[in-house]
Amino acid sequence: MAAPALNNRAGSVSSLGNSPTATPGPTSNKLPVPSYPEIDFRSGARIDELNRLISEFSKHEQREYDDQRALEIHTAKDFIFSMLGMVQKLDQKLPVANEYLLLSGGVREGVVDMDVDELVAYVRGADYDMDFTLLVPALKLHDRNQPVTLDMRQSALGHTWLSLRLFDEGTINRWKECCVGAEPEAGPEGATGHFFSPTRVSEWFHEAVGSVLQELRHRPQRGMPRVEKAERGGAVTSIVLAAGGSRVLYDVVPVVSFKGWPAVAQAWLMENHFWDGKITEEEVIGGFYLLPACSAAGRCEAEWRLSFARSEVQLKKCIPSGLMQAYQACKALAAKLLVRPEAVGPYHLRSLMLWACDRLPPAYLAQEGNSAHFLLGLLDDLQHCLVNRACPNYFIPQRNMLAHLSEAAAVLHARRLSSVRSDPAEHLRGAIEHARTASRLPPEQPCLPSPQDGPPAADPAPDDRLAKKLQQLVTENPGKSISVFINPDDVTRPHFRIDDKFF
Repeated sequence: MAAPALNNRAGSVSSLGNSPTATPGPTSNKLPVPSYPEIDFRSGARIDELNRLISEFSKHEQREYDDQRALEIHTAKDFIFSMLGMVQKLDQKLPVANEYLLLSGGVREGVVDMDVDELVAYVRGADYDMDFTLLVPALKLHDRNQPVTLDMRQSALGHTWLSLRLFDEGTINRWKECCVGAEPEAGPEGATGHFFSPTRVSEWFHEAVGSVLQELRHRPQRGMPRVEKAERGGAVTSIVLAAGGSRVLYDVVPVVSFKGWPAVAQAWLMENHFWDGKITEEEVIGGFYLLPACSAAGRCEAEWRLSFARSEVQLKKCIPSGLMQAYQACKALAAKLLVRPEAVGPYHLRSLMLWACDRLPPAYLAQEGNSAHFLLGLLDDLQHCLVNRACPNYFIPQRNMLAHLSEAAAVLHARRLSSVRSDPAEHLRGAIEHARTASRLPPEQPCLPSPQDGPPAADPAPDDRLAKKLQQLVTENPGKSISVFINPDDVTRPHFRIDDKFF
């Protein structure tokens, strides 16, 4: 069939008339299209405003230490390590040559895959200024030729029982009180059991730490940090130390340390990942841990959880700063809503961030100005996980970390999260104000007397004099390196070094 003939006036301007669908010719005057800022479709928030708020939040969250604060953190760390040395000497249970993993951020911050609902409710600013997690191996299995059995037949995926039956007699004798039998009703488990018990190990560890801290209180030394709190929450022993003007929280966790890589996570190594070519596989698979944490339906006194915290330290080096800032902001927004009943923790968000690194193009993740998109994407991913009750573990994707979540709890949390997603700017402002307030809060018990306390004692304690001297040196020597040398046999006469000058 032939095409219809075109009207002779089809191309004339006059033929357009007043037709609403007509397209004006090239000679018509076009109005300039206004340039609108980029807008989030869901909330109507401006992307540039969200980027600005995320940047402001990051400035408050970043902890830049001056020389005095760095010295106080170092003092607290040395105290913790010395205390653990004394714990080892109590009954020789801990390895003599041990290797601790020190992580920046407490367990509450999601640095390890543990349930946070059992932890003591400490708040930054009110209870502590800085927080760390310290993994302390109770058993260190670094000899590849040593026979080790990970019995996963009785556990949920990503969890295991640990048998000591194939260990040497000395190890079994040292830890027999911390073992259980295969069945809960199988008589006196301490005498007959051979499965290493996370709950019993955690109980022993907390009691041992408490015993050492009590001894240190009776034998105080000059310059030693003051122990403000030492409490157990679940399998975690939380210690708050006051060193100078800083309050440092240590979440100390007894673990089992392994070299190599577990077979259950072997398939993960076969996939392509965002860190390929940036760090070596040997750095990623250097070792793993067993944490004292069990699955929802597991037997708590026998089941351990596999942890890849050592690998995550390496992977963190490859995460773009913009995504890391968005993750920290998202964690602050979600933490205020997803508190009780506990279902979603900060480690779930950490896993979503790692999955996003694998899923999205590296060039996109590296672009500046995308932090707002990353934040909104993480909120969307988290809501998707809640609605579907599915959050795969990054290293063991077959393990659903939300398998225990009931439908009612999932809907409740999804609704709470929806309120954040509908107005992220307002919730970011609230998080900024909270971070600003926390950074301004003074310690509950200041280490240095305040003017309101009246005149100082005629002979202040030597550690107070040292703190005051350091504060004066930091003020008078901005930007310079300041070191303190103390003779352990005469701690009353510290020596200072500013750059290369001693006095």
